[in-house]
Parts: sequence; structure tokens; C-alpha cells
Amino acid sequence: MFEHHDTSLATRRFHLIGVGGAGMSVVAELLADRGAQVSGSDREASRVTEHLADLGVKVSIGHDAAHVPSDATVVVSTAIRPSNPELAIARTRGQEVIHRSEALALAATGLSFVAVAGAHGKTTTSGMLAVALGQAGRDPSVAVGGVLPEYGSGAHLGSGDVFVAEADESDGSFVNYQPSVAIVTNVEPDHLDRYGTRDAFEAVFVDFARRIVPGGQLIVCAEDAGAVRLAQSARDLGIRVVSYGRGPQSLEEPSVLVSDVELSRDGSRFTLFLACADPDVSGIPPTDVELSVPGEHNVLNAAAVWAAGLALGVAPEQMARGLSAFTGTARRFEFRGEVAGRRLFDDYAHHPTEVAAAIRQARLVAGSGTVTVVFQPHLYSRTRIFADDFARSLALADTVIVTDIYAAREDPEPGLDSSVISRKIPGAVFIPDMHEAARVAASTVPRDGILVTMGAGSVTTCGEDVLRAWSQELEEA
Repeated sequence: MFEHHDTSLATRRFHLIGVGGAGMSVVAELLADRGAQVSGSDREASRVTEHLADLGVKVSIGHDAAHVPSDATVVVSTAIRPSNPELAIARTRGQEVIHRSEALALAATGLSFVAVAGAHGKTTTSGMLAVALGQAGRDPSVAVGGVLPEYGSGAHLGSGDVFVAEADESDGSFVNYQPSVAIVTNVEPDHLDRYGTRDAFEAVFVDFARRIVPGGQLIVCAEDAGAVRLAQSARDLGIRVVSYGRGPQSLEEPSVLVSDVELSRDGSRFTLFLACADPDVSGIPPTDVELSVPGEHNVLNAAAVWAAGLALGVAPEQMARGLSAFTGTARRFEFRGEVAGRRLFDDYAHHPTEVAAAIRQARLVAGSGTVTVVFQPHLYSRTRIFADDFARSLALADTVIVTDIYAAREDPEPGLDSSVISRKIPGAVFIPDMHEAARVAASTVPRDGILVTMGAGSVTTCGEDVLRAWSQELEEA
């Protein structure tokens, strides 16, 4: 069925440590689809590990050196520590150890690679591009950090010649890719625990741009200062750059101009113009687009996707139709339930700009209703560095409850907790236990109000607490 794909992976074996993680599970699925023998391990069972097992991936629960086949290439992420027994045995044996991004690049062998990068917006934009290309008949292969309803997964091995991947800048691993088309949604400072300064963070994006294949294209947001600086550096390197944005908000004249934007609680309407003369796209008329996902940030994401579609040879009106079919990705303002007029959403936002965008999106959807947020900060370093920015963003909500920091790959910092954010917001409350925080928040939401569980960690599991509390209130009324 996939004769044009490279088949060399069919003779290889891979073992993925932390296989149940969002990024790693996608790689496992794609490697298995390409014919490789795949095994993996994770700390605990989940729906993700069960799904992988159903696909033929041998999944072990718990980390043990005995789980690692001696002939496997071992795949790790930056979160895997050297003391992990599976990584340790692989090193001792002299087995090949590669980063997740390198394994993903292997899975994309032989295809036109489209990498979507940026401090935020990567998952939605890459998912949007995958869906639009699929609707246009290109059936791309996909590696996205969130579940797409169209595939029931973040991974898909398509029959087409395009591979769409979310490219992670957090550890610099996106420089392992060689994209034909690269989208950068923004270069807003993040991961300063690793990079230290804004200049260092921006420099790695220039390194990423250098990896674009000759004749390829970089697509950047003209409304983001860091992305505009990246565009200038890329042009100096001889890389073709296309920028997109709304005229008044753009910091340079965009190649793709977004105009006539109409936002609603159900989505948006807008028009895309080619504002700069370009012999490769001459004669393209203005294109009207309708989106089924709300928020001005999604308007910009769609403009990037439309530009990428043109770079891949898809007709502009086909891309517009494909964009209208996108309904979102898991944990990106995902609707979780409604009880007596009160609605619950879940969002992955964990950077101040993402938090603000998610709350503005909630405002659109809520209309005259209130917006309540239960926020779980992600990483001690990010909480410390961006505490003031988080406070300003969260203050856009009517009610804010902040719960304990999700440590992820970090060790706790003595004396630092989430109150560094909550005490900067008038009326906000710090409740360390996330389940208690969710129940307290549920009790504050009036009819027609919205509650959003927000963060990149385990707070997503608290939705059941909210829905259960609302249902119990209804029964007792």
C-alpha cells in the first residue's frame, strides 16, 4: 500500500523508554506502521499504552533493564535521566541510543517533511495542517502531540508524500529535522531554564532554519517580534521566507495578509490576501476562510497552514475548504461536558501567552457567562521566571484557583510554590491539591458559566471531579 515509502525500517528493532508519553507514543506508532519491531516501557499503564499494545507494540510497565532487547536501538527523550535502568543497560552494552526526534526523522524517510515549531501553537497548527491536507486529498503522514479526532491518535501513516510533524524546541532537538517547509508560529522566550537568555533561545531557531533543505521555505508570523527577527536572519542566509499576519498588528509587511476578521463563539471568518508580489503564486485571488474553532490565535494558525499548503502545491480554495473541516485537537480548549448550563473545557496552556489566548477563547464561547480557571503551573523554573506574566494572563478570568506545580522533569525548588502566582491576582486562591481545587472551583460556577482546567500536567484528570460535583448539586436541588 505504501510502496513509495522507504522500507528499511522493517529490518530494525526499537525500544522506547517512556513510550506512553505524548511525543514518544506518536513515534512508537509511526515506527510500527513503517514495519519496525517496536517495544517500550512506561511507569504506569494508560489508555495510550493500551492503544499501543493493540497496535502490536510490546509494552512493559515499570522500568527494568530486562525490558530492553539487546539488538534494539533505544529511543529516549530529554526527560529520561541517565540513572534510568533501561538507558543504563543500553549504554553498558554499547547499544545505539537516539533522541525521539531522530527516530521521528527516520520514520519520515523519503517524504516531504513539514515541521511546525514555535514556543506555543505547534500542536494546533500542525493538526490543522494535517486535517486540511487530508481534506485536499494529500493524505499526509502525521506526528502531532495531541489526539486528532480524524485519526483517533496523534500519529498517522498516510499514503501521500508529505509528513507533518510538531517540532519541539524545548531541548533543541528540532535541529535534527531537515524540513522542506518550516512553520514558526512565534519565537517568544520559553525554556529559559535550558537556554538562559532570550538571545540564546532565538539563536536555536536560527539553527533550525538553517536545516531547511535548499529550495525550501520558512513561514513565520509577522506579528511576533522574535519570529520577525528570525525571518530577517533567514533571509540573510538565503532562505525563502513567507510571513503572515494582520496589517495593523504586523511588525513587517506580511506576505499573506489576514483581513476582515469576524470572531464568534463558534469560530471565525476572514479573508487571506497575497500582499507581496511573488512570481510563484501570481494570480491567486483573495481567499475566504471559515473556521470551526474560535479565537484570534487560530485565525493566525490558519493563515500559516494556508501558506504551507500553497508551498506544497495545494490550490488555495482547497486549503480553505480543508481548514473549515478542522475541529480541534485534544486538550486544546477541548469540551469535556455540560451540566445544567455550566460547561467544562480542558486546555494544555502552560505559557503565559497561551493562558491569555485560552481565556480570551473562553470569553468568546462564554458570551455573557463567567470564566473560571483551575490552573496547574508546569515546571518550577517556568513558574519562577514567568510568575508576573502568568498573573497578568490569569487575571483575565473572573475566578482563578491555582494548584500545586507539576514538576515534570524537574526537582522541586525549596520555598517555591504556586502562591507566587496566586498572591499577585486579586481574589485568586491557592489550593495545593488539584482535585480539591477542582471541586471548589465547580461550586463557584453559575449557570451559563465556563470552567477551564488548564495546564500541561495532570490537571487534565480533574474534569471528572467537576462534572461529578455539578451532577451531585443537580440531584440535591
